[in-house]
Amino acid sequence: MTDRRNILRLAAVLLVFCLIPAFTPVSAAESKNPATLTVAASDSTELSKTQADYVCDGVDDQAEIQAALAALPEGGKVILTDGTFNCAGVIAPPAGTTLSGQGPDATILSFTHDGRINVDQEYVTLDGFHIKGSGYSSGVKWLGVMTVRASHAKIHNITGTADASIQAVYLLIHDPAVYAPTLEDVEFINCKAVDTGTYGFLHNAWGSSNKVIKDVRYENCAAINCGKYGAFNPWITGFDFAELNDIEGLRVKDCLAEGNLESGFHFEFDPKKVDCVLENCVSRNNGQKPYPTRPYQQSDMSTHYFGCGYYAPNADVTFTNCTSEGNSLYGFYATNGGKLYNCVDKDVGAGKTDYTYRKPASYYSIPCRSTNPSLVMENCTSIDSHGYGLQVDLASNVQIQNFHLENPAGIDGKGASLGGTNGQFGDSSVDITASGDRVDTLVFAKNNQNVQYTGEITSDSARAFLVEGGQNVQTAGMKVVPAGQ
Repeated sequence: MTDRRNILRLAAVLLVFCLIPAFTPVSAAESKNPATLTVAASDSTELSKTQADYVCDGVDDQAEIQAALAALPEGGKVILTDGTFNCAGVIAPPAGTTLSGQGPDATILSFTHDGRINVDQEYVTLDGFHIKGSGYSSGVKWLGVMTVRASHAKIHNITGTADASIQAVYLLIHDPAVYAPTLEDVEFINCKAVDTGTYGFLHNAWGSSNKVIKDVRYENCAAINCGKYGAFNPWITGFDFAELNDIEGLRVKDCLAEGNLESGFHFEFDPKKVDCVLENCVSRNNGQKPYPTRPYQQSDMSTHYFGCGYYAPNADVTFTNCTSEGNSLYGFYATNGGKLYNCVDKDVGAGKTDYTYRKPASYYSIPCRSTNPSLVMENCTSIDSHGYGLQVDLASNVQIQNFHLENPAGIDGKGASLGGTNGQFGDSSVDITASGDRVDTLVFAKNNQNVQYTGEITSDSARAFLVEGGQNVQTAGMKVVPAGQ
């Protein structure tokens, strides 16, 4: 009997030990699924508030959001409900965390009193909400409503706007006082900046060292009407990828820039631009501010003007299957390393009538001679330009293949100008098909040196292809046929 009892006791003990793992709680940090906390807006549904871990009261809502973020283990996630979160301070996600909403039409973060989102830690993900900021003080005006200063960030499905009191809606900046390593590996997917008084997407750098920003990706993003409602400064662009920073390994795919004060897609002249690729992008109706009313002077900033669909001077930038339409001055501005494949410009110079001090061109490359090749263009098209279809000067080692020039209005009766403004174009090849009856000269070449022309020009004008001066200009491969044939 005693042995039987002992056996039963032993069996019971073994059973308890077997069941302990099944009933022992596992911490969120140890779980395969990271912890998730929910924050409800003051105007969310009662059900959402009942189920939430934190409930906002509509005042200083950043406090509840930040408390939830601080309570997460690394890899955790804070979910915001439908509704508006009124934030009068900074939200700063810890490393490795995610802050997400119910989508940009459902979850709104409204920032006042210098409120914003600072991504200052690595591996932060932001997803699915709307941000808007207004009324910033001079102490923070050089930041963004969303300021990214640390690597490995993911910004997805966010729409944003801001008034003219802050530098950008989305700012990606190397700030060594906050984050000393190279800023790299940042992606923006399905993000928009709409109806702003400031830059949509801006890259920048502070300090004098480690200024390169690397491996930034944009996909299906849009900058629309930036600078339409006030202007932080006169140079508001949709996307500015290189302001004071160098840029390397940039990828921009399926993005839109429309209706912006200055350029749609923009790189400043001085920074280094290496391995940058824009693919299947659209830039239209940019350069909304008026043309200057007096000649260009370096010291007079009021005479400086961009007005481009794509502005990429002195840059290793490749444009593939990109479209420009209705931009005010230049469709594509590319020099000293630019490469354009299957690009189309339509109606450049639209909306402007006085070309006294600014002369529009679909494709503009001046100066373009510091690299070899300095410019590559293949299968590109200019349609209905209000000025030149193609303008290249102070240039050498240019390769233009299968360029289509259709119906340019021209400047001074000339539809395309190669060396015609400064008389320097050499060591290059130009293959062009041109047509249209708005100019007497569709292709004008002046003082060319060692240049080969091929292609076909359709025109009834005796001056459709005009070569003035130069040496070793080979034109045997260029045909001029009457318009009726």
